[in-house]
Amino acid sequence: MNYKCYFGDIHSHCNASYGHGSVEDALNNAALQLDFVSITGHSSWPDMPDSTPELESVLGYHKAGFDKLEKGWRNFVQLIDSHNKPGRFVAFPSYEVHSLTDGDYTVYFKDNHKKMFKPKNIQELQRIVLEERKRGGDAFIVPHHIGYKRGFRGINWDTYNEETSPVVEIVSMHGCSESDSAAFPYLHTMGPRNGTNTMQSGLSMGHHFGVIGSTDHHSAHPGSNGYGRAAVWAEDLSEESIWSALKNRRCYAVTGDRIVLNYTMNDSPMGEILPFVKDREHKISLTAGDSVDYVELLKNNIVVKRYDFPLNRNNTSVKKTGEKLRGKLFIEAGWGAHEVRQEWSIKIGVEKGRILDVEPRLHGRDTIDPKKDFKGSYHFSLWKKAGEEVQLVTETWGNPTTLTNANQGICLEINGSPKTKIIINANGREFAADISSLSDRSDSFYLDKFLSGAVHIKRFIPENEYRKELTYNDYADGEREDFYYIRIRQLNGQWAYSSPIWVRAK
Repeated sequence: MNYKCYFGDIHSHCNASYGHGSVEDALNNAALQLDFVSITGHSSWPDMPDSTPELESVLGYHKAGFDKLEKGWRNFVQLIDSHNKPGRFVAFPSYEVHSLTDGDYTVYFKDNHKKMFKPKNIQELQRIVLEERKRGGDAFIVPHHIGYKRGFRGINWDTYNEETSPVVEIVSMHGCSESDSAAFPYLHTMGPRNGTNTMQSGLSMGHHFGVIGSTDHHSAHPGSNGYGRAAVWAEDLSEESIWSALKNRRCYAVTGDRIVLNYTMNDSPMGEILPFVKDREHKISLTAGDSVDYVELLKNNIVVKRYDFPLNRNNTSVKKTGEKLRGKLFIEAGWGAHEVRQEWSIKIGVEKGRILDVEPRLHGRDTIDPKKDFKGSYHFSLWKKAGEEVQLVTETWGNPTTLTNANQGICLEINGSPKTKIIINANGREFAADISSLSDRSDSFYLDKFLSGAVHIKRFIPENEYRKELTYNDYADGEREDFYYIRIRQLNGQWAYSSPIWVRAK
């Protein structure tokens, strides 16, 4: 069957419970850069800790958020359903159940939206999912921020059920839980990452699950770049096909950029559990969003093959006059003083070339504390393509720390030549450069004087740096069940992690 790759975020919050920005803002922001979305409300916390002076305010906003979602549940569902446009944009509701003991889970019921289930524990929630399926309905639940320690809202592998949870969320604003040495450590107030509660630990225990990313964003901005997204291989852009891909583990996690990863073994897609076979041909086809740094194939959590791609800045094909070329160019706007609002009106034009694709890489208002609100709208970005020009209207507020990127960006895939000219007009300030000069180095300009907002035009990335076709042959004697998965790192620090493929023991 022919599958297509779609990108979404199925775990993202707004003020439907506790969080900020309206459901409408969340849906409009999702449509800017995603193919599918689930807006998630906070539903319940059956083993909520006893109130103490230091926890009083935290527990208070949780309880208020749960009550708000329950009272507004019908309108919440109806509004999300009204934005579901098969073939263009898929939207469906979800809600979250917290658990100190077993970890937090997001809950998805495809046809039964009449009420929320508020279980006494995660085991009861699992039973409800199975009962729903027996009645002919469709439902599953997804553990998230699994990397926290067991008993502190991290996953409890002893109570995890792969039948009710076909996928596990390993990337979000909390960090990455692929392993305890993965990029993006846990820095949230909830605590550090714990080695037993990682993807690799769960796989080594013999569990079977696919992996996804989601933002877990709390300010009405699903897909906020850099916090996690889910990619699926589905028949088409419909709720049925997206659900089928997730339930069959034809999915993978990305941190932000649209890294299109097709990984098969003996022509079987990621997520498959295969009968024993000695000879195993791995095929990796990928189109990244930036230069690929390396690709690793892991077998039973050990790297068995690594492909390194050293950067070649003397790419002669880019510099030859008149030669046709294809590549990507990323333009981002932001910087300036922290918490100083900067409005942007940007036009990016291409002369003597064609825009083949546009990938927006937009951020929402980031917040760790759900009690902290901001003035103004939470839906502040718009973009469109008109001929060989892309227009972006957005806002930035400076980067909150020197390690946190809150800029707004657009990545263009371009067909042209070294003479292709890029013309950028940002708030009336114009800048122009050709591909030949941008193939060597990036460039930048400022709106005004020192510490004003700025625009950065990254180095032009030729196609051979972001598109790869790889093959690797492996074999095993079948003494144990084996699992394989792929991880990819781009030079800009964005990652992708495939769902595993398993081969049964002999």
